[in-house]
Amino acid sequence: MNVEIPSQVRDTAAQLGAGVSYALKVVAGQLADDPDMGQPSGLPGILTVMVDGDLFEDCPALAIGYILEPDRIEIRYVNAVPSAEPPADAQAQDEEVEQPADPAAAVTGREITDAWQRITRWLQHNAPDSHAALRASVSPAAVTALEADLGIQIPADLRALWSLTAGDDGVNGWGCFPGNEALMPPDAVAAVYRLKMDSQADQDTLNTRRAEYNRITVWKAAWIPVVSHGAADRTSGLYLDATTGYLGRWSRYNESPGEELDTLVTYLEEAADMLEAPALATRDKPGLVGGTLVWLSRLDSALEDRWQSLTG
Repeated sequence: MNVEIPSQVRDTAAQLGAGVSYALKVVAGQLADDPDMGQPSGLPGILTVMVDGDLFEDCPALAIGYILEPDRIEIRYVNAVPSAEPPADAQAQDEEVEQPADPAAAVTGREITDAWQRITRWLQHNAPDSHAALRASVSPAAVTALEADLGIQIPADLRALWSLTAGDDGVNGWGCFPGNEALMPPDAVAAVYRLKMDSQADQDTLNTRRAEYNRITVWKAAWIPVVSHGAADRTSGLYLDATTGYLGRWSRYNESPGEELDTLVTYLEEAADMLEAPALATRDKPGLVGGTLVWLSRLDSALEDRWQSLTG
């Protein structure tokens, strides 16, 4: 069994202590021999191996999460487990006792995981530079902290996606989604959300002096920005409506929001479909510039001779 450790996970391991990288290597070897040694983590599609830090020099107790596929294992995160807190598995069990699992959320989580794995497998085999630009996962605690900070509840589908990746850093500004758009990291989500809520607050002040039919809504509290125009371009993108579950389009210039009529699941599934069967793609056409995925709709004219169509 092939065990893959993304560069972001290796970097995290190096920051946690000199012995963590070695512990990670040991666990990877054990997983190659026994892929089922992990326990369910409470995150969709993720198994966790707990590591006793006393077994390795300069190494705290660890939780190592991985995705098991038929022909490979990908380690998605390595986290230190504070000694004062119960292990991640125990915390998940406590949460399940207090809040019974939602079957619909579990189904959504599996759909998100399946679609995202289709995308990342394609990137890994065809566009390794774009694959390397994807961030490692977001911890459940970080998502909960973001909810408390913004005063909103993160929907199950976005939680599931963040349990797999914390966003897309892009290559030369190109994200891996159609139109070269990029999945936003949680810190960018928070920044754009606050900016748009402040903009709506300004409109609310003006709305008190407007006739009802002239009142303007540029943002709602249930709208969560999830995709941006580019990896470093926050001028526009897609938001997820936590109330309806549908995506909509937002812009810095406060044009009327456009409905996409996609859920996060269908959006990811269509992106995966276009990558796997580019000849059938209608919304956009994927191609390659070297080891980078670049979509045709926003191809720079200077790169036209380097862009390689996937349909021949």
